[in-house]
Amino acid sequence: MTATVSTPSFPSRLPQVGTTIFTVMSALAAEHKAVNLGQGFPDFGCDPALIEGVTRAMQAGHNQYPPMTGVPALREVVSQKIEALYGRRYDATSEITVTAGATQAILTIILSCVSPGDEVIVLDPCYDSYVPNIELAGGVPVRVPLTPKTFRPDFGRIAAAITPKTRLMLINTPHNPSGTTWTAQEMQQLEDLLAPSNILLLSDEVYEHMVYDGARHESASRYPALAARTYVVSSFGKTFHVTGWKVATVAAPAALTAEFRKVHQFNVFTVNTPMQVGLADYLKYPAPYLDLPAFYQKKRDLFRAGLEGSRLQLLPCPGTYFQCVDISAVTDASEADFCQQLVKNLGVAAIPLSAFYGDGFDQQVVRFCFAKKDETLLAALERLRKL
Repeated sequence: MTATVSTPSFPSRLPQVGTTIFTVMSALAAEHKAVNLGQGFPDFGCDPALIEGVTRAMQAGHNQYPPMTGVPALREVVSQKIEALYGRRYDATSEITVTAGATQAILTIILSCVSPGDEVIVLDPCYDSYVPNIELAGGVPVRVPLTPKTFRPDFGRIAAAITPKTRLMLINTPHNPSGTTWTAQEMQQLEDLLAPSNILLLSDEVYEHMVYDGARHESASRYPALAARTYVVSSFGKTFHVTGWKVATVAAPAALTAEFRKVHQFNVFTVNTPMQVGLADYLKYPAPYLDLPAFYQKKRDLFRAGLEGSRLQLLPCPGTYFQCVDISAVTDASEADFCQQLVKNLGVAAIPLSAFYGDGFDQQVVRFCFAKKDETLLAALERLRKL
């Protein structure tokens, strides 16, 4: 008698997770040969000097495991960079860790400090990995909405969400998907709010070098009482146009870093060596990241100028490489339906902001990515002016 062959079933760890909006919109964009301003990555290359540095590292034999915490030279130059920009010195040995991208860093932070039943405050709309990461750790996500269309933190609602079970809070500045940035006053308000508590903070700062109009990035590292409880996440992929490299860092006080590394060593252990060595050499020269705000501001201004006079209402964009627009003067359709129609009818892909909310809140706002070649942006603008 032949036994029946079947694959065992088991309860899903993430039963609510399906195909992401980014996958859906990118597939639709490819089908309709659309200009894809949906997913947040550049369509242009990085500095050839960075490629050359990684190539030299490989040729020099830097192809075996590096230390679990990251190549020492890279951690040291990151420490120097943070001190120069934000005034806080992190010890390169005990307080900076190289990770396999920011998404891995965020998951590892959450797994290291959130236990089953702990509550974690998340500000909606948010990057799509936050809540699944919390759920994988057994934590309870507590969603607190930012103010509609202005995307400012509502400290009254944040304070009301804090309970004795609150273990961690996540913030993101500059903010994906809205492009807003936290102000110094807001960071000080957060510092005051958390001061009497034992709550940890995860500050996702992957767009730290994309702050415009002469403003400064308000890193949690600047604020001593915040820095003492914060994991700061930064991204080389976002900064140097190499998102596929998946290399990032976490800076945190030694006690927090020690717990972080306990998890880090067992989920990725370490990060590819030649890219770390190449980045360490490249970071000795600050011009590439110091010049980044001007580089992206030109693209932002090109895109915004192209939409002036259209029925798409531009929302403020003080940071990131995302421009949000209010579509209410164009259509009564939902954000998701508008984005589908935009691809099919005009050949431009965008992302509905409702995809970043836990409850699918629809305020008729969609997001475009302007981290593209000028010719890509101009092609998209020519089509968008038909709205």
